[in-house]
Amino acid sequence: MKPKAKILVCDSIHEDGIKKLKQAGFEVEVNPTISAEQLKNVAAHYDILIVRSRTQVTKEIMQAGKNLRVIGRAGAGLDNIDVTSAEEKGILVLNTPEAPAEAVAELTIGLMLSLARDISLADRTLKEGKWLKKELMGWELKGKTLGTIGLGNIGEKVAKIAKTFGMKILISKRTPPPQELLKELEAEFVSLNDLLQRSDIVTIHVPLTPQTEHMIGEKEIALMKHGAFLINTSRGTIVDEKALLKALKSGKLKGAALDVFEFEPPKDLALVTLPQVVCTPHIGAQTEEAQREASILIAEKVINALK
Repeated sequence: MKPKAKILVCDSIHEDGIKKLKQAGFEVEVNPTISAEQLKNVAAHYDILIVRSRTQVTKEIMQAGKNLRVIGRAGAGLDNIDVTSAEEKGILVLNTPEAPAEAVAELTIGLMLSLARDISLADRTLKEGKWLKKELMGWELKGKTLGTIGLGNIGEKVAKIAKTFGMKILISKRTPPPQELLKELEAEFVSLNDLLQRSDIVTIHVPLTPQTEHMIGEKEIALMKHGAFLINTSRGTIVDEKALLKALKSGKLKGAALDVFEFEPPKDLALVTLPQVVCTPHIGAQTEEAQREASILIAEKVINALK
């Protein structure tokens, strides 16, 4: 009788996915606090690793995991997995980019509204006993131009919601979107430079790769409209935080909304403590629905891969 494939779940995932794996006949062990050194020491005992964003699956761990066949990421980004080393060793890497799309898109829109109406500042100052009604003059999203960098699962949902507000949509990505989608969104496909120059709000929805690291830096911010807003719910390292801090302090940018940071949690609080910055602690995918969906989807993909 063929032995059961052994799975180590290295981060907390929804129990429904774990149940699905067990029902499929896998031997599943859950250790959501395992350290890098501990993982390196036990990796050889497992055929499959399942992670979220906490666990870093490095080349060294893959070398130690001589029986590893699959690494599953219950989420979208793969920047915590050495994909190149996995390919060299013939290890299949799976992820679930579709799972958190709705949650991240809704947070992005929430951050956009917070910037437009100073909701975060209004809340904070009112709790301090201040009544800043006259000072808190916001603006409406209707008629404004939203520049969406990237149009994957999340970017497309953000654009669709923004369209319902009556916003003009500009899209920049590596390859042209389908004409049908552009027509549906009443959107324009433009270069990155054109998007930066014309947008009132720029929102980022690309994965972190060597090509996208610091893709928004001093040069790109200089192209943006004076008084524009920047939103980042993708990966912190895509934006040069020093350049962003400089632009916010000078007034070049009116505000920014950040769910992700170059270091998490941030070591330097100069950026997040600015009153014109709305920030959240990487909660884009932190909804019950998204986490359940990611867990179930990665379970299904692992099961199908090993059939």
